[in-house]
Amino acid sequence: MGKITIAGIGPGSKDDITPAVTKAISEADVVIGYHYYFQFIKPYLKKDCQCIDTGMKRERERARQAFDMAVKGHDVVVISSGDAGIYGMAPLIYEMKKEQLSDIDIDIETLPGISAFQKAASLLGAPMGHDFCAISLSDLMTPWETIERRIRAAASADFVTAVYNPRSHERYWQLYRLREIFLAEGRDGQTPVGYVRQAGREDQSITLTTLADFDPEQVDMFTTIIIGNSQSYLYDGKIITPRGYYREPSEDEGKKGQLIMMESFRTIGRELKGKDYPLDHLWALLHAIHTTADFDMEQLLHTDNGAVATLYNRVKDGTLTTIVTDVTMVTSGIRKGALQRLGIEAKCYLSDPRTAELAASHGITRTQAGIRLAVEEHPDALFAFGNAPTALMELCDLIRKGKAHPTGIIAAPVGFVHVKESKHMVKPFMNIPKIIVEGRKGGSNLAATLCNAILTFDDAAQLKPGRDL
Repeated sequence: MGKITIAGIGPGSKDDITPAVTKAISEADVVIGYHYYFQFIKPYLKKDCQCIDTGMKRERERARQAFDMAVKGHDVVVISSGDAGIYGMAPLIYEMKKEQLSDIDIDIETLPGISAFQKAASLLGAPMGHDFCAISLSDLMTPWETIERRIRAAASADFVTAVYNPRSHERYWQLYRLREIFLAEGRDGQTPVGYVRQAGREDQSITLTTLADFDPEQVDMFTTIIIGNSQSYLYDGKIITPRGYYREPSEDEGKKGQLIMMESFRTIGRELKGKDYPLDHLWALLHAIHTTADFDMEQLLHTDNGAVATLYNRVKDGTLTTIVTDVTMVTSGIRKGALQRLGIEAKCYLSDPRTAELAASHGITRTQAGIRLAVEEHPDALFAFGNAPTALMELCDLIRKGKAHPTGIIAAPVGFVHVKESKHMVKPFMNIPKIIVEGRKGGSNLAATLCNAILTFDDAAQLKPGRDL
Protein backbone atom coordinates (compact mmCIF):
# COMPACT_ATOMS: atom_id res chain seq x y z
CA MET A 1 0.00 0.00 0.00
CA GLY A 2 1.06 3.53 -0.68
CA LYS A 3 0.33 6.66 1.35
CA ILE A 4 -1.82 9.80 0.97
CA THR A 5 -0.44 13.14 2.10
CA ILE A 6 -2.85 16.07 2.08
CA ALA A 7 -0.77 19.24 1.72
CA GLY A 8 -1.70 22.88 2.06
CA ILE A 9 0.42 24.79 -0.44
CA GLY A 10 -0.32 28.22 1.02
CA PRO A 11 -1.86 31.14 -0.85
CA GLY A 12 0.40 30.94 -3.90
CA SER A 13 3.79 32.48 -3.28
CA LYS A 14 6.78 30.13 -3.15
CA ASP A 15 7.84 31.96 0.02
CA ASP A 16 4.62 30.83 1.72
CA ILE A 17 4.96 27.08 1.14
CA THR A 18 6.35 25.24 4.14
CA PRO A 19 9.50 23.08 3.83
CA ALA A 20 7.51 20.03 4.92
CA VAL A 21 5.11 20.49 2.01
CA THR A 22 7.83 21.05 -0.59
CA LYS A 23 9.63 17.93 0.67
CA ALA A 24 6.46 15.83 0.39
CA ILE A 25 5.78 17.09 -3.14
CA SER A 26 9.35 16.44 -4.25
CA GLU A 27 9.11 12.82 -3.04
CA ALA A 28 5.62 12.07 -4.39
CA ASP A 29 4.92 9.55 -7.13
CA VAL A 30 1.58 11.20 -7.85
CA VAL A 31 0.28 14.72 -7.19
CA ILE A 32 -3.45 15.38 -7.48
CA GLY A 33 -5.17 18.76 -7.41
CA TYR A 34 -7.15 21.50 -9.06
CA HIS A 35 -5.30 22.34 -12.26
CA TYR A 36 -4.89 26.05 -11.39
CA TYR A 37 -2.66 25.21 -8.40
CA PHE A 38 -0.04 23.20 -10.28
CA GLN A 39 1.66 26.40 -11.44
CA PHE A 40 2.70 27.02 -7.83
CA ILE A 41 4.37 23.63 -7.24
CA LYS A 42 6.08 22.89 -10.57
CA PRO A 43 9.61 23.64 -9.27
CA TYR A 44 9.25 20.94 -6.60
CA LEU A 45 7.99 18.03 -8.73
CA LYS A 46 10.37 15.16 -9.48
CA LYS A 47 10.81 14.26 -13.12
CA ASP A 48 8.76 11.05 -13.18
CA CYS A 49 5.96 12.40 -10.98
CA GLN A 50 2.48 11.79 -12.39
CA CYS A 51 0.31 14.90 -12.18
CA ILE A 52 -3.45 14.47 -12.14
CA ASP A 53 -5.23 17.78 -12.41
CA THR A 54 -8.97 18.34 -12.46
CA GLY A 55 -11.32 21.25 -12.81
CA MET A 56 -13.22 23.12 -10.13
CA LYS A 57 -15.93 21.29 -8.14
CA ARG A 58 -14.27 17.91 -8.74
CA GLU A 59 -13.16 17.35 -5.16
CA ARG A 60 -14.74 13.92 -4.75
CA GLU A 61 -13.18 12.71 -7.96
CA ARG A 62 -9.77 13.87 -6.73
CA ALA A 63 -10.26 12.06 -3.42
CA ARG A 64 -11.27 8.83 -5.19
CA GLN A 65 -8.26 9.05 -7.52
CA ALA A 66 -5.96 9.53 -4.52
CA PHE A 67 -7.20 6.30 -2.94
CA ASP A 68 -7.00 4.43 -6.26
CA MET A 69 -3.37 5.44 -6.76
CA ALA A 70 -2.43 4.74 -3.13
CA VAL A 71 -3.93 1.23 -3.35
CA LYS A 72 -1.60 0.62 -6.29
CA GLY A 73 1.34 1.39 -4.02
CA HIS A 74 2.03 5.01 -4.96
CA ASP A 75 2.93 7.82 -2.55
CA VAL A 76 0.24 10.39 -3.34
CA VAL A 77 0.13 14.08 -2.46
CA VAL A 78 -3.23 15.84 -2.71
CA ILE A 79 -2.77 19.60 -2.83
CA SER A 80 -5.09 22.32 -1.59
CA SER A 81 -4.50 26.03 -1.59
CA GLY A 82 -4.00 27.66 1.79
CA ASP A 83 -4.39 25.09 4.55
CA ALA A 84 -5.83 21.77 3.36
CA GLY A 85 -7.86 21.42 6.55
CA ILE A 86 -9.69 24.75 6.10
CA TYR A 87 -12.33 24.42 3.37
CA GLY A 88 -9.86 22.06 1.67
CA MET A 89 -9.39 18.41 0.74
CA ALA A 90 -8.45 17.00 4.14
CA PRO A 91 -11.98 16.55 5.58
CA LEU A 92 -13.25 15.01 2.35
CA ILE A 93 -10.48 12.41 2.19
CA TYR A 94 -10.92 11.40 5.83
CA GLU A 95 -14.70 11.17 5.34
CA MET A 96 -14.30 9.00 2.26
CA LYS A 97 -11.96 6.68 4.16
CA LYS A 98 -14.46 6.38 7.04
CA GLU A 99 -17.60 5.94 4.96
CA GLN A 100 -16.43 3.92 1.95
CA LEU A 101 -12.90 2.59 2.40
CA SER A 102 -12.54 1.79 6.09
CA ASP A 103 -11.31 -1.71 5.28
CA ILE A 104 -8.33 -0.42 3.27
CA ASP A 105 -5.15 0.09 5.29
CA ILE A 106 -3.81 3.36 3.87
CA ASP A 107 -1.88 5.91 5.92
CA ILE A 108 -3.16 9.48 5.66
CA GLU A 109 -1.14 12.47 6.76
CA THR A 110 -2.10 16.14 6.72
CA LEU A 111 0.51 18.87 6.34
CA PRO A 112 -0.60 22.36 7.34
CA GLY A 113 -0.24 25.38 5.12
CA ILE A 114 -0.59 29.12 5.49
CA SER A 115 -4.31 29.79 5.11
CA ALA A 116 -5.79 32.49 2.92
CA PHE A 117 -7.05 34.44 5.93
CA GLN A 118 -3.62 34.29 7.60
CA LYS A 119 -1.91 35.65 4.52
CA ALA A 120 -4.57 38.31 4.01
CA ALA A 121 -4.35 39.28 7.69
CA SER A 122 -0.58 39.73 7.48
CA LEU A 123 -0.97 42.02 4.48
CA LEU A 124 -3.70 44.04 6.23
CA GLY A 125 -1.72 44.53 9.46
CA ALA A 126 -2.95 42.75 12.57
CA PRO A 127 -6.73 42.34 12.25
CA MET A 128 -6.92 38.91 13.94
CA GLY A 129 -5.58 40.05 17.32
CA HIS A 130 -8.63 38.86 19.24
CA ASP A 131 -11.24 36.10 18.92
CA PHE A 132 -12.09 35.41 15.29
CA CYS A 133 -14.03 33.05 13.05
CA ALA A 134 -14.12 32.10 9.38
CA ILE A 135 -17.30 31.78 7.33
CA SER A 136 -17.64 30.47 3.78
CA LEU A 137 -20.46 31.92 1.71
CA SER A 138 -20.48 28.92 -0.61
CA ASP A 139 -23.81 27.13 -0.29
CA LEU A 140 -22.85 24.17 -2.47
CA MET A 141 -22.57 21.90 0.57
CA THR A 142 -24.16 24.03 3.31
CA PRO A 143 -27.76 25.36 3.27
CA TRP A 144 -27.93 29.13 3.13
CA GLU A 145 -30.13 29.17 6.25
CA THR A 146 -27.26 27.62 8.21
CA ILE A 147 -24.75 30.07 6.75
CA GLU A 148 -26.98 33.00 7.67
CA ARG A 149 -27.32 31.79 11.27
CA ARG A 150 -23.54 31.64 11.51
CA ILE A 151 -23.18 35.11 10.04
CA ARG A 152 -25.64 36.49 12.57
CA ALA A 153 -23.86 34.70 15.42
CA ALA A 154 -20.47 36.05 14.34
CA ALA A 155 -21.83 39.59 14.04
CA SER A 156 -23.68 39.60 17.36
CA ALA A 157 -20.77 38.02 19.25
CA ASP A 158 -18.35 40.65 17.93
CA PHE A 159 -15.97 38.18 16.29
CA VAL A 160 -13.38 39.38 13.82
CA THR A 161 -14.66 37.55 10.75
CA ALA A 162 -12.80 36.16 7.75
CA VAL A 163 -15.03 35.57 4.73
CA TYR A 164 -14.15 32.81 2.26
CA ASN A 165 -15.77 32.19 -1.14
CA PRO A 166 -17.44 35.59 -0.98
CA ARG A 167 -18.80 35.86 -4.48
CA SER A 168 -19.11 34.10 -7.82
CA HIS A 169 -21.03 34.63 -11.04
CA GLU A 170 -23.99 32.66 -9.69
CA ARG A 171 -23.71 33.78 -6.05
CA TYR A 172 -23.94 37.55 -6.39
CA TRP A 173 -26.25 38.53 -3.50
CA GLN A 174 -24.93 36.65 -0.45
CA LEU A 175 -22.19 39.15 0.37
CA TYR A 176 -24.73 41.99 0.33
CA ARG A 177 -26.80 40.00 2.80
CA LEU A 178 -23.77 39.44 5.06
CA ARG A 179 -23.10 43.17 5.22
CA GLU A 180 -26.78 43.83 5.92
CA ILE A 181 -26.78 41.35 8.82
CA PHE A 182 -23.60 42.77 10.35
CA LEU A 183 -25.07 46.28 10.34
CA ALA A 184 -28.44 45.07 11.63
CA GLU A 185 -26.71 43.27 14.51
CA GLY A 186 -25.13 46.56 15.59
CA ARG A 187 -21.66 46.38 14.04
CA ASP A 188 -20.65 50.01 13.55
CA GLY A 189 -20.58 51.26 9.96
CA GLN A 190 -17.07 52.58 10.59
CA THR A 191 -15.76 49.10 11.44
CA PRO A 192 -12.60 48.53 9.37
CA VAL A 193 -12.89 46.05 6.54
CA GLY A 194 -9.98 44.80 4.48
CA TYR A 195 -9.94 42.52 1.49
CA VAL A 196 -7.08 40.99 -0.44
CA ARG A 197 -7.34 39.57 -3.93
CA GLN A 198 -4.85 36.94 -5.06
CA ALA A 199 -2.94 37.17 -1.77
CA GLY A 200 0.74 36.34 -2.26
CA ARG A 201 0.52 36.19 -6.04
CA GLU A 202 1.76 38.51 -8.77
CA ASP A 203 -1.54 40.34 -9.27
CA GLN A 204 -2.18 40.77 -5.54
CA SER A 205 -4.29 43.78 -4.55
CA ILE A 206 -5.10 45.10 -1.07
CA THR A 207 -8.08 47.32 -0.20
CA LEU A 208 -9.05 48.99 3.07
CA THR A 209 -12.52 50.36 3.63
CA THR A 210 -15.30 50.42 6.23
CA LEU A 211 -18.35 48.24 6.67
CA ALA A 212 -20.62 51.08 5.57
CA ASP A 213 -18.59 51.80 2.42
CA PHE A 214 -17.74 48.20 1.55
CA ASP A 215 -18.74 47.41 -2.06
CA PRO A 216 -19.36 43.68 -2.72
CA GLU A 217 -19.02 44.33 -6.45
CA GLN A 218 -15.27 44.77 -5.98
CA VAL A 219 -14.56 41.19 -4.87
CA ASP A 220 -14.57 37.75 -6.47
CA MET A 221 -13.75 34.12 -5.61
CA PHE A 222 -10.03 34.93 -5.40
CA THR A 223 -10.67 37.47 -2.63
CA THR A 224 -10.49 37.00 1.14
CA ILE A 225 -12.34 39.54 3.29
CA ILE A 226 -11.65 40.36 6.94
CA ILE A 227 -14.18 42.35 8.98
CA GLY A 228 -12.88 43.86 12.23
CA ASN A 229 -14.60 43.75 15.60
CA SER A 230 -15.81 46.68 17.71
CA GLN A 231 -12.27 47.34 18.94
CA SER A 232 -10.53 47.24 15.55
CA TYR A 233 -9.15 50.47 14.18
CA LEU A 234 -7.04 51.84 11.33
CA TYR A 235 -3.50 52.95 12.02
CA ASP A 236 -0.85 53.88 9.46
CA GLY A 237 -2.73 52.17 6.65
CA LYS A 238 -3.27 48.94 8.59
CA ILE A 239 -6.11 47.29 10.52
CA ILE A 240 -5.27 46.68 14.16
CA THR A 241 -7.38 44.56 16.50
CA PRO A 242 -6.13 44.78 20.11
CA ARG A 243 -5.48 41.59 22.04
CA GLY A 244 -7.95 42.68 24.71
CA TYR A 245 -11.04 44.82 24.93
CA TYR A 246 -9.64 47.06 27.64
CA ARG A 247 -6.06 47.90 26.78
CA GLU A 248 -3.74 49.92 28.94
CA PRO A 249 -4.35 53.58 28.08
CA SER A 250 -2.16 55.33 25.58
CA GLU A 251 -1.75 59.07 25.16
CA ASP A 252 -4.51 59.38 22.58
CA GLU A 253 -6.96 56.94 24.22
CA GLY A 254 -7.09 58.27 27.73
CA LYS A 255 -7.83 56.24 30.80
CA LYS A 256 -9.10 52.69 31.02
CA GLY A 257 -12.44 53.97 32.34
CA GLN A 258 -12.99 55.82 29.10
CA LEU A 259 -12.35 52.64 27.11
CA ILE A 260 -14.95 50.83 29.18
CA MET A 261 -17.43 53.65 28.62
CA MET A 262 -16.76 53.58 24.88
CA GLU A 263 -17.51 49.86 24.76
CA SER A 264 -20.65 50.45 26.83
CA PHE A 265 -21.88 53.03 24.33
CA ARG A 266 -21.20 50.66 21.43
CA THR A 267 -23.13 47.90 23.18
CA ILE A 268 -26.07 50.21 23.86
CA GLY A 269 -26.04 51.42 20.26
CA ARG A 270 -26.29 47.84 19.00
CA GLU A 271 -29.29 47.16 21.23
CA LEU A 272 -31.30 50.30 20.54
CA LYS A 273 -34.54 49.70 18.70
CA GLY A 274 -34.33 53.02 16.88
CA LYS A 275 -31.43 53.59 14.47
CA ASP A 276 -32.01 57.07 13.03
CA TYR A 277 -31.88 59.41 16.00
CA PRO A 278 -30.35 62.88 15.50
CA LEU A 279 -26.80 62.90 16.82
CA ASP A 280 -27.40 65.20 19.78
CA HIS A 281 -30.45 63.23 20.95
CA LEU A 282 -28.55 59.97 20.50
CA TRP A 283 -25.64 61.33 22.55
CA ALA A 284 -27.96 62.21 25.44
CA LEU A 285 -29.78 58.87 25.13
CA LEU A 286 -26.56 56.85 25.25
CA HIS A 287 -25.52 58.72 28.40
CA ALA A 288 -28.92 58.11 30.00
CA ILE A 289 -28.94 54.37 29.30
CA HIS A 290 -25.26 53.96 30.22
CA THR A 291 -25.98 55.52 33.62
CA THR A 292 -29.21 53.62 34.37
CA ALA A 293 -28.96 50.41 32.28
CA ASP A 294 -32.60 51.18 31.53
CA PHE A 295 -33.62 50.86 27.90
CA ASP A 296 -36.99 52.42 28.75
CA MET A 297 -35.07 55.67 28.28
CA GLU A 298 -35.48 55.15 24.56
CA GLN A 299 -39.17 55.95 25.05
CA LEU A 300 -38.87 58.27 28.05
CA LEU A 301 -36.08 60.65 27.07
CA HIS A 302 -37.32 63.74 25.26
CA THR A 303 -35.02 66.38 23.87
CA ASP A 304 -36.22 69.48 22.11
CA ASN A 305 -35.03 69.67 18.53
CA GLY A 306 -31.29 70.39 18.66
CA ALA A 307 -31.37 71.06 22.41
CA VAL A 308 -28.08 69.35 23.28
CA ALA A 309 -26.21 70.95 20.38
CA THR A 310 -27.72 74.35 21.15
CA LEU A 311 -26.73 74.23 24.82
CA TYR A 312 -23.22 73.05 23.95
CA ASN A 313 -22.84 75.96 21.54
CA ARG A 314 -23.95 78.35 24.29
CA VAL A 315 -21.23 76.92 26.50
CA LYS A 316 -18.67 77.46 23.75
CA ASP A 317 -19.72 81.03 22.98
CA GLY A 318 -19.77 82.01 26.67
CA THR A 319 -23.53 82.49 26.94
CA LEU A 320 -23.89 79.59 29.36
CA THR A 321 -21.56 79.89 32.33
CA THR A 322 -23.56 78.45 35.25
CA ILE A 323 -25.42 75.23 35.96
CA VAL A 324 -27.85 75.29 38.88
CA THR A 325 -29.00 71.99 40.37
CA ASP A 326 -31.82 71.14 42.74
CA VAL A 327 -29.75 68.84 44.97
CA THR A 328 -26.05 68.43 45.71
CA MET A 329 -25.95 64.90 44.27
CA VAL A 330 -26.55 66.33 40.80
CA THR A 331 -23.74 68.83 41.26
CA SER A 332 -21.43 66.05 42.45
CA GLY A 333 -22.14 63.98 39.33
CA ILE A 334 -21.16 66.69 36.86
CA ARG A 335 -17.57 66.10 35.82
CA LYS A 336 -15.24 68.51 37.49
CA GLY A 337 -12.73 68.22 34.67
CA ALA A 338 -15.35 69.32 32.15
CA LEU A 339 -16.45 72.26 34.29
CA GLN A 340 -12.87 73.41 34.70
CA ARG A 341 -12.00 72.88 31.05
CA LEU A 342 -14.98 74.91 29.86
CA GLY A 343 -15.04 77.53 32.60
CA ILE A 344 -18.45 76.53 33.93
CA GLU A 345 -19.65 76.81 37.54
CA ALA A 346 -22.07 74.25 38.98
CA LYS A 347 -24.03 75.42 42.02
CA CYS A 348 -26.60 74.03 44.40
CA TYR A 349 -28.29 76.33 46.92
CA LEU A 350 -29.74 73.58 49.10
CA SER A 351 -27.07 73.95 51.79
CA ASP A 352 -26.97 77.74 51.63
CA PRO A 353 -28.03 79.12 55.09
CA ARG A 354 -30.38 81.54 53.34
CA THR A 355 -32.31 78.62 51.87
CA ALA A 356 -33.46 77.25 55.22
CA GLU A 357 -34.49 80.73 56.38
CA LEU A 358 -36.45 81.41 53.18
CA ALA A 359 -38.18 78.01 53.33
CA ALA A 360 -39.20 78.52 56.98
CA SER A 361 -40.44 82.05 56.48
CA HIS A 362 -42.52 81.27 53.36
CA GLY A 363 -43.70 77.77 54.23
CA ILE A 364 -42.11 76.18 51.15
CA THR A 365 -39.69 73.30 50.66
CA ARG A 366 -35.95 73.89 50.87
CA THR A 367 -35.53 72.89 47.25
CA GLN A 368 -38.12 75.51 46.24
CA ALA A 369 -36.33 78.09 48.31
CA GLY A 370 -33.01 77.13 46.76
CA ILE A 371 -34.38 77.71 43.27
CA ARG A 372 -35.74 81.13 44.29
CA LEU A 373 -32.31 82.17 45.51
CA ALA A 374 -30.64 80.74 42.41
CA VAL A 375 -32.94 82.67 40.09
CA GLU A 376 -32.13 85.91 41.90
CA GLU A 377 -28.40 85.41 41.25
CA HIS A 378 -28.38 83.34 38.01
CA PRO A 379 -31.69 83.80 36.17
CA ASP A 380 -30.13 82.68 32.88
CA ALA A 381 -28.41 79.48 34.11
CA LEU A 382 -28.91 75.94 32.85
CA PHE A 383 -31.20 74.42 35.50
CA ALA A 384 -30.88 70.66 36.14
CA PHE A 385 -33.41 68.79 38.28
CA GLY A 386 -32.81 65.19 39.41
CA ASN A 387 -34.83 64.91 42.59
CA ALA A 388 -37.44 67.48 43.53
CA PRO A 389 -40.54 68.11 41.40
CA THR A 390 -41.47 71.06 43.63
CA ALA A 391 -38.21 72.76 42.66
CA LEU A 392 -39.00 72.32 38.96
CA MET A 393 -42.52 73.64 39.52
CA GLU A 394 -41.04 76.64 41.33
CA LEU A 395 -38.83 77.41 38.32
CA CYS A 396 -41.82 77.17 35.98
CA ASP A 397 -43.70 79.69 38.14
CA LEU A 398 -40.73 82.09 38.15
CA ILE A 399 -40.43 81.81 34.35
CA ARG A 400 -44.11 82.71 33.95
CA LYS A 401 -43.59 85.71 36.22
CA GLY A 402 -40.68 86.87 34.09
CA LYS A 403 -38.13 86.45 36.88
CA ALA A 404 -36.23 83.50 35.36
CA HIS A 405 -34.87 83.22 31.83
CA PRO A 406 -33.09 79.83 31.78
CA THR A 407 -30.62 79.08 29.02
CA GLY A 408 -31.88 75.49 29.25
CA ILE A 409 -33.69 73.03 31.51
CA ILE A 410 -32.97 69.39 32.34
CA ALA A 411 -36.15 67.98 33.90
CA ALA A 412 -35.50 64.58 35.51
CA PRO A 413 -37.07 64.63 38.99
CA VAL A 414 -38.03 61.20 40.29
CA GLY A 415 -40.93 59.93 42.42
CA PHE A 416 -44.69 59.56 42.62
CA VAL A 417 -46.12 62.91 43.78
CA HIS A 418 -46.32 65.79 41.29
CA VAL A 419 -43.45 64.30 39.25
CA LYS A 420 -45.32 63.83 35.98
CA GLU A 421 -47.13 67.13 36.41
CA SER A 422 -43.88 69.06 36.93
CA LYS A 423 -42.54 67.73 33.65
CA HIS A 424 -45.71 68.66 31.80
CA MET A 425 -45.51 72.16 33.27
CA VAL A 426 -42.13 72.82 31.66
CA LYS A 427 -43.12 71.81 28.14
CA PRO A 428 -44.98 74.98 27.10
CA PHE A 429 -41.78 77.07 27.29
CA MET A 430 -41.06 76.55 23.63
CA ASN A 431 -38.13 78.96 23.41
CA ILE A 432 -36.10 77.25 26.14
CA PRO A 433 -34.09 74.15 25.10
CA LYS A 434 -35.29 71.28 27.27
CA ILE A 435 -34.26 67.71 28.05
CA ILE A 436 -37.00 65.81 29.84
CA VAL A 437 -37.20 62.31 31.28
CA GLU A 438 -40.91 61.59 30.94
CA GLY A 439 -43.04 59.89 33.55
CA ARG A 440 -42.02 58.98 37.09
CA LYS A 441 -38.46 57.97 36.33
CA GLY A 442 -35.50 60.26 36.80
CA GLY A 443 -32.83 60.81 39.40
CA SER A 444 -29.76 62.80 40.30
CA ASN A 445 -27.52 60.47 38.29
CA LEU A 446 -29.65 61.06 35.19
CA ALA A 447 -29.65 64.83 35.57
CA ALA A 448 -25.88 64.84 36.04
CA THR A 449 -25.15 62.58 33.08
CA LEU A 450 -27.34 64.72 30.83
CA CYS A 451 -25.28 67.74 31.90
CA ASN A 452 -22.15 65.76 31.00
CA ALA A 453 -23.63 64.91 27.61
CA ILE A 454 -23.99 68.62 26.90
CA LEU A 455 -20.47 69.45 28.09
CA THR A 456 -18.89 66.75 25.89
CA PHE A 457 -21.04 67.02 22.78
CA ASP A 458 -17.98 67.67 20.61
CA ASP A 459 -17.03 64.01 21.24
CA ALA A 460 -20.35 62.69 19.90
CA ALA A 461 -19.43 62.41 16.23
CA GLN A 462 -16.49 60.11 17.10
CA LEU A 463 -18.63 58.24 19.67
CA LYS A 464 -15.84 58.74 22.18
CA PRO A 465 -17.45 59.30 25.57
CA GLY A 466 -15.68 59.55 28.90
CA ARG A 467 -13.62 62.69 28.53
CA ASP A 468 -12.73 64.23 31.90
CA LEU A 469 -13.31 60.97 33.80
